[in-house]
Amino acid sequence: MARCPVRSGHFFEKRECQSMSKATPDITQRVEELRSVIDDHNYRYYVLDDPRIPDAEYDRLFRELQTLEADYPELASDTSPTRRVGSAAETSFEEVVHRLPMLSLDNAFNEDELREFDRRVRDRLGISEDVEYVCEPKLDGLAVSLHYENGALTTAATRGDGYSGEDITANIRTIPSVPLKLRGEDVPDLVEIRGEVYMPKDGFEQLNRRLAERGEKTFVNPRNAAAGSLRQKKSTVTAKRPLEMCAYSVAVTDESLLPDTQWDGLQRVQSWGFRINPEMRKAKGVEECLEAYSELMAKRDTLPYEIDGIVFKVNRLDQQNALGFVSRAPRWAIAHKFPAQEELTVIEDVEFQVGRTGAVTPVARLKPVFVGGVTVSNATLHNMDEIRRLDVRIGDTVFIRRAGDVIPQVVKVVPEKRPSGAREVELPDHCPVCDSDVIQIEGEAVARCSGGLFCPAQRKEAIRHYASRKALDIEGLGDKWIDIMVDQGMVKTVADLYHLTTDDLVKLERMGEKSAANLVAAIDKARKPVLWRFLYALGIREVGEATAKGLASHFGTLEAIAAADEESLQSVPDVGPIVAGHIRSFFEQTHNRETLDALRDAGVEWQEEQIQKGDKPLKGQTWVLTGTLSGMTRDEAKEKLESLGAKVAGSVSKKTACVVAGEAAGSKLAKAEQLEVPVLDEAGLVALLHEHGVDAG
Repeated sequence: MARCPVRSGHFFEKRECQSMSKATPDITQRVEELRSVIDDHNYRYYVLDDPRIPDAEYDRLFRELQTLEADYPELASDTSPTRRVGSAAETSFEEVVHRLPMLSLDNAFNEDELREFDRRVRDRLGISEDVEYVCEPKLDGLAVSLHYENGALTTAATRGDGYSGEDITANIRTIPSVPLKLRGEDVPDLVEIRGEVYMPKDGFEQLNRRLAERGEKTFVNPRNAAAGSLRQKKSTVTAKRPLEMCAYSVAVTDESLLPDTQWDGLQRVQSWGFRINPEMRKAKGVEECLEAYSELMAKRDTLPYEIDGIVFKVNRLDQQNALGFVSRAPRWAIAHKFPAQEELTVIEDVEFQVGRTGAVTPVARLKPVFVGGVTVSNATLHNMDEIRRLDVRIGDTVFIRRAGDVIPQVVKVVPEKRPSGAREVELPDHCPVCDSDVIQIEGEAVARCSGGLFCPAQRKEAIRHYASRKALDIEGLGDKWIDIMVDQGMVKTVADLYHLTTDDLVKLERMGEKSAANLVAAIDKARKPVLWRFLYALGIREVGEATAKGLASHFGTLEAIAAADEESLQSVPDVGPIVAGHIRSFFEQTHNRETLDALRDAGVEWQEEQIQKGDKPLKGQTWVLTGTLSGMTRDEAKEKLESLGAKVAGSVSKKTACVVAGEAAGSKLAKAEQLEVPVLDEAGLVALLHEHGVDAG
C-alpha cells in the first residue's frame, strides 16, 4: 500500500555546485538584502496581517533570491527565507511544534513554467506517459493543521514558520465546517488533517459592514479577515465570524489505512466529515491541467470565495514518494498563479509616508479607478529604485495592478500618454513627519527617517520595542498605556520613561495608585540592563537578539560598538555590510547620541560585558531546557547557558549535549532518557554555572 506523501521525502538536500563563478560583493550584498526584505515581509504578512507589498512583488523577490542561491551555492544559508515558510508564530498563543513540517509550494506564473514542472516530474519518475494530477483551487486563507485522537479533535495550529505554529484549538472549534468528532467506522487512532480556513465573500462584506457601523476597523480583504478572526483571544468573537474550512491533505499513524491516491484520500477525508473543494477535478497530463486552469480562471469572479490560482498535485501517492521534497516544497505539487488584474489610471501626485520602522515609502495618489473588485485611489511605489526603474512621473498614465487581491501597485508607465508638464519624483531630504534626515544605506532600496527614537511616526513602536519582554521587559507598560502616554505628550523618547512618577501616572484614566507604583518600580528595575539587551532595545535596524549578543560579546562596551567602523563590525558573525551600515548610521546620528546621553542622565547604566579569552566551556554544545525551574526563569537559564557558549534548542535529538529538567518535565525528558542524553536537574545546573563563574541567582 502507498505511503503517506506528507511523511515521505527529505526536507533538506545538498545541491551540487552548478556554477563555477564566484559571487561578487554586489551579488553577496543583494542576497543579504533580499533575505532581509523577505523576512520583513514574511513577518508583516504572517504575523501582523499587515502586508505591505502585493503577492506578485513578493514572488519576484523570492524567486530572485532562489535564482541567486542556485547560481552561487556558496551563498546558501540555513537561515535564508528560502529554507522557511512564512515567518515565526505570534507569541500571544502557545507554540505547537508540527510533527511534520507544513511546507510551502513552488509557483508557476505562465504556461511554459507549468510545462517545465510536468517535464521535471516525468523525468524524475523515468516515464514518458502522461501523469495524472489533482487540480485544486488555491484558496486565499490561512493554512491550518488539525489533530484527531480516537476520532476527537485535540489540537489545531496555524502554519507559523512551517515548523511550529500557534495553538488555535479553541477558535477552530467554533467553525461549523470543522468536525469536532470524525464520522464513520474507519477512523484511525491518530490522524492529522491539513486545510485552509477562509472567509466567503458574502460573509466578509457583511462583517466589514457591521464593523463599520460600530466605528471599528474593517479588514482589507477576506484573507486578512480570516487570519484576524482565527487569532482572536476570545473564541466567542471567532464564533461570530463567518469562517469555513476546506481540507487538502491527510496523514495518519497507520499508512496502510490510506488509499493509493491523493484524490481517494480526500474522498476518505470527506467521508469523515470534512468539506473538500467542489471545484476539484482530475487531469491527465499537462494539457488537461492547462484546460482546468483556464476554466477555473473564467469562474474566478463568480465563486463565493477568493482564489489566487490552482494547485496541481501528482495523484498517485507512490509517485509522490518517489519525487520527494526540496527544502521548502514538495517536488510533486505546484501552484499555478492567476495573472493579476490591471487597469489604467493617472498619477495625480506622489506623497511620502513614514512607517513605524522609519521606512519612507512613496505613495501614488491616483485618479480613482475600479480594479480587482474595489475602487483604488492610492498605490504603492515601493521605493525610489522602483520609481527610477519604472520612470514614474507625476501626471503619467500608468497600469495599476491589484496583485494577489492585497495592495494595489504601479506596474508600468504608458510613455506615449505622458503630458508635457509631468514632474519627476524626488526623495525628500527630511522626514515629512519629524524633519530628521532621510538616509539611504548604499545597496539598500528603502530610504529611512533617521529619527527612530523620537520621530512621532515611529515613537510608539520605538517605546513598545524598548519595553518588550525580550528587550528591557518593563512589566505593565503595554500598548494601551504607551498609546495614551505618547498621545498626551508625557513620553516623547524612551528616556522620558525614567522621569515618570506615581503622581504623573495616577492622573491617567483607569490607572490606580497601586498600578502606577508597580509601573514606576518596573521602569526603575530596567535601569541596569545587560549590554546586549540594551543594544537590542535601541531598535537598530536588523539588530536582533542574536546579533546584539554577538556585538556585546565581541566588543564588550557600547562605546566600542559605537566607535567601530563597518569593517570591524563585519568581523562579528551574522553582521554583513547592510547590518554594519545600519549600526554605523544609528550611532552617527546626533539625535540618537543625545537620546543615549539622556538615558545616562536618567540613571540608566547598561552592564558592560567581560570579553572572554579563548573558547567558552560549552562552545559547540546544544542544550535543551524543560520543566519549571524554581530559582530562575527558563529565559534566564537560557541566557546563562549561552554566556558559556551553548546553543539552547527547543527539541531533543541525538546531537543534544545535555537536557536540564525542572519540575513537571514532560516529553523532552522522556526523549532524552530514550536517546540516553545526559540530564541535569536544577541543582546540577546551578553547580555547573557556579563552576564556571556564572551567577545562578
